[in-house]
Amino acid sequence: MRFLVGGYTADMEGTAEGIGLLTAGDADSTTGGALSWRGILASAPSPSWVAKHPTLDVVYATLEGSGAVQAFQERGPDQWDALGQPTPVGAAPCHILAGRERLFVACWGDGQVVQLELDTDGGIRGSATADAASDPYAGFDQEPRVSHAHQSIVVSPGVVATTDMGFDLVRFWQTGSRAPRLVQEVTLPRGSGPRHGILHPSGHLYIVAELSCELFVLAPDDTGTWHLVGGTPLGTGTLDGDTAAELARSADGTLLYAGVRGSNTIAVMRVTGDGETVSPLALVEAGVDWPRHHLVVGDGLLVAGQRSSDVAVLPFDARGIPGRARTRTEVPSPTCLLRLP
Repeated sequence: MRFLVGGYTADMEGTAEGIGLLTAGDADSTTGGALSWRGILASAPSPSWVAKHPTLDVVYATLEGSGAVQAFQERGPDQWDALGQPTPVGAAPCHILAGRERLFVACWGDGQVVQLELDTDGGIRGSATADAASDPYAGFDQEPRVSHAHQSIVVSPGVVATTDMGFDLVRFWQTGSRAPRLVQEVTLPRGSGPRHGILHPSGHLYIVAELSCELFVLAPDDTGTWHLVGGTPLGTGTLDGDTAAELARSADGTLLYAGVRGSNTIAVMRVTGDGETVSPLALVEAGVDWPRHHLVVGDGLLVAGQRSSDVAVLPFDARGIPGRARTRTEVPSPTCLLRLP
């Protein structure tokens, strides 16, 4: 198995030098074969998020400190070259959703959601900025807030959801035109900070809140209008000052895994009913410092430790709960893991 690794370089106080390569010695198991750091494939300033084109040998990276995104094309074994020049998008881009014809880029620094059109070879061309979000609490006698877009998620054909952890919103956009059209906003509790989410096979959208360390459940009604239908804290054991990061699910969809930075843990959540009910099941050690991102791969969980500069493999037990780290591999300031086909 091959994994591309995004990371922070010196401009974001990290030690990475670009997009790197991590390999696993076993085709089906990360716990049965050793991970190996193969070095940098493509130099780039702070490629904090990396996403692959659905059909082409092209990947896209957010150059977070530079306010731009960059395309890279695989030219040969372990060789990726820049495809075109970096494209400016907004302040601190931190996530890319890659489609066949366009990209959606979430910008943490200024809250912009930017749509980028793609050429047939996967290169980036025109761009359009989505309508600005409004603060649902504007006018209250409180300090003004700043929009912080963080992720884009396809929830149905032609509809993309984005999280705004500054305004505590999940926004829904109609896509396919020159610029995305805002069709709905769901407001989460003030100060929760919705960060990342996943669409469950049941049709429910799970959102992990960075600031409040909670998990929220959204679902559409018969008209396609989304509603907040449930939620829960990530569990006892999280600490004051903890911040949640990535959210992933088990292969069968019965468990969710949320990374928690600070206490450096993984919260395991159980999914029951038709998908509308979630509850804490376990809180385990992440095996790294500052678990920024993680992937479910076969019989284990790969966890990227941004501050410890390593990737740990946590093997699952029979219940699907991660155990103590079996291996740790030195990787410079990792922020994103992308499994290649």
